[in-house]
Amino acid sequence: MNDSGPTPADASVFRAVLHPHRSLPPKGFLILMLAIGSVSFVSGMVFLMMGAWPVMGFFGLDVALVYLAFRLNYRAARAYELVELTPRTLTVTQVSASGEAKSIAFNPYWVRVLFSERPDGGNHLKLASHGNELEFGRVLNDDERRDFATALRRALDARRMSFSA
Repeated sequence: MNDSGPTPADASVFRAVLHPHRSLPPKGFLILMLAIGSVSFVSGMVFLMMGAWPVMGFFGLDVALVYLAFRLNYRAARAYELVELTPRTLTVTQVSASGEAKSIAFNPYWVRVLFSERPDGGNHLKLASHGNELEFGRVLNDDERRDFATALRRALDARRMSFSA
């Protein structure tokens, strides 16, 4: 009998999906656009009544540009990273906003989590093994990257302890 389902050796020990933070939910975006649109329309009407009708178009252009900027921002938010530790591998899958995925697997016994602080207070998070390095966690802010490095190190240490047992 050939069972193609996941085996206990393939079950996740640690799994995290890293998404960029967006502070304005879609409902808030709608409210903001309605407010900007209303202010622009009323201001444009004032200029129209004063005889400066071309200004009305610029107010409309401003609203369109703000809308476009937010839509591009929300599109970029579709990018994410999946970090999954199984008993056999640590896999990082980076998915771009367009949906293109790139996966890199490491042996959990040999991989190291490299966390470095910059003088300006920023930081970098990398995985390193056998001369290969992968920077990841760029979608997180500095504090989240620091916390994630600690959590991933703990998961890897626990996994290494089970190798010894």
